[in-house]
Amino acid sequence: MNTVKIYTDGACSGNPGPGGWGAILQFPDRELEISGGELQTTNNRMELMAAISALEAVPIGYKVELFTDSKYVQNGITIWIKNWIKNNWRTADKKPVKNQELWLRLLQLVEKYQVTWCWVEGHSGHELNERADRLARSQCKK
Repeated sequence: MNTVKIYTDGACSGNPGPGGWGAILQFPDRELEISGGELQTTNNRMELMAAISALEAVPIGYKVELFTDSKYVQNGITIWIKNWIKNNWRTADKKPVKNQELWLRLLQLVEKYQVTWCWVEGHSGHELNERADRLARSQCKK
């Protein structure tokens, strides 16, 4: 089974404010850059949209290594989501989970692929993370 490596990032000018997301998908035979944005959003929503949009661009049948600098995304999808579901989409302090509709979209996509979630430190000189960041920032519409 072929593997695609995905590097994602989200950005927001103000939080909330205009935001953008970017992703770089490295297939065995090609590379794809995708990005988008929203006029009024949050950084966490853009981090989620980067991962969602990237996975939506992957054909079925690939294994995925997804690199993110967002602990919110990585921990949310690998650890916290199990309890959110068990607790009817409530956090440990009984508040509604923010961005539930995006978490549900991401969960549906993750079930289609074998995804390995990898964390990279943001703004630390990692070339592909920096490129994803530039893509995300370019989409912050003012």
